[in-house]
Formats: sequence, C-alpha cells, structure tokens
Amino acid sequence: MILGGNNPYMGYRFLVEFEGVTIGGFSEVTGLQAETKVATVKEGGINDHLHKIPEGTEYPNLTLKRGITDSKLLWLWYRGVVLGKVVRRNIFVILLDAAGNEKWRWLFANAYPVKWVGPDLKADSAAVALESVEIAHEGMW
Repeated sequence: MILGGNNPYMGYRFLVEFEGVTIGGFSEVTGLQAETKVATVKEGGINDHLHKIPEGTEYPNLTLKRGITDSKLLWLWYRGVVLGKVVRRNIFVILLDAAGNEKWRWLFANAYPVKWVGPDLKADSAAVALESVEIAHEGMW
C-alpha cells in the first residue's frame, strides 16, 4: 500500500523551459541533484559522539540531450559564451503526470552553457543526430 494513494510519476514526461518558453523536446535531462557536504567536529570533553555540521551544498552541472532540430538556440547560446558573452538564464525542468499536468518544477538559477557536444555522424547509421549541452548554474530550487 502506498500512503496517500500517490503513485510515482514517470521519468519520460517532462519539459525544459527558458524564461517562460518551452524550448522543444529533450530525450534526457541529467544533473537534478544536490549534495550538502558535512564536516565532522569533535567537541572537547564529549567523547560519546561527533557533531556533524553542514558546510555547503554543491550542485552538479545540468545536461540536456535532444535530437538536433532547426532550432539553433542551444548552439548560439553556447557560442556566445565562447565569444565571452555569457548570458545567464533561469531554466526550469518540469515533470508532468500521465495526463500532462505539471507536478514538479525545478529552477536552475543563473544558468549558462559550458559544453556543447554535437552528433556522431555516420553514413551507415540510422540513429537520430543528438546534441548535448552541459549547463552550469548557481543552485536548484
């Protein structure tokens, strides 16, 4: 029995949004993660335990993967960074339920691309041409 009758959402129904605009379909989003580092501190005179103190939270880069389309938004955004024109944007990753309703929304603040990977091009392959963009950000909410 699941408490409250809630079933888990499927990981393949999601959107990626920049500044209020959904920017196309993505096949994969990774990096939805946060980890708080902890310091262990020994207090003088207390020998039965150690104190654990939070030191700060780290967020890995977000990676977006999708089939290449006519939209050059991700490439041009990254190209701007290469040319020294860093444009920071807030990015949302939105998880949908089976009916297409928004259920979770994660904000990645002050994000900008730090890596772009183009497709592997092979004449003997029928695979979709994929692009991947790695995004640095200042935190996830």
